[in-house]
Amino acid sequence: MIRRLWWSALLCSGALFFTACQKGPATGTQFSMGDRVPVGQMTYSVVESEWKTQLGESFKVRSPENRFLLIRISVTNGTGTDASIPLFTLEASNGQTYRELSNGEGVVNWFGLLRTISPGQTQQGAILFDVPLTSFKLRVPDVADPGLEKYVTVQIPLRLDADVPIQSPISPDSLK
Repeated sequence: MIRRLWWSALLCSGALFFTACQKGPATGTQFSMGDRVPVGQMTYSVVESEWKTQLGESFKVRSPENRFLLIRISVTNGTGTDASIPLFTLEASNGQTYRELSNGEGVVNWFGLLRTISPGQTQQGAILFDVPLTSFKLRVPDVADPGLEKYVTVQIPLRLDADVPIQSPISPDSLK
């Protein structure tokens, strides 16, 4: 009787130990836009996505190879130390990946290239991709294990926005 009780206690404590040690969702776990996405001790949220045919204004227009996809995110650092957020990656349904652009010129509230978040702080901003017009999965990295390529994904559905391109300036010759 005592032996059976001892084994039961050992199994229960082992189960509690292993469930308490989990860091968050396993790699490959999928979330939707708007969900709170816990990865390690960081919490991400994809707020919205927006397609653009160009960025900038009048003489500083920037055009993509495909289309610009702006994704607005929020990141909260739940660790006890500063955390650096690496560039994000999009994954298409065919498995092809696209790295976040390192130039945010023309993007309002760009998340930035060098992004370090202090403990307990939340940072919001837009990240930018130049990608074909389709749905994607945003890979959200586990910053605690940067060399292990651990991540979860957030589904970014294809949503067409009314993106009116900026008209080219009127040339004096066209007024004659």
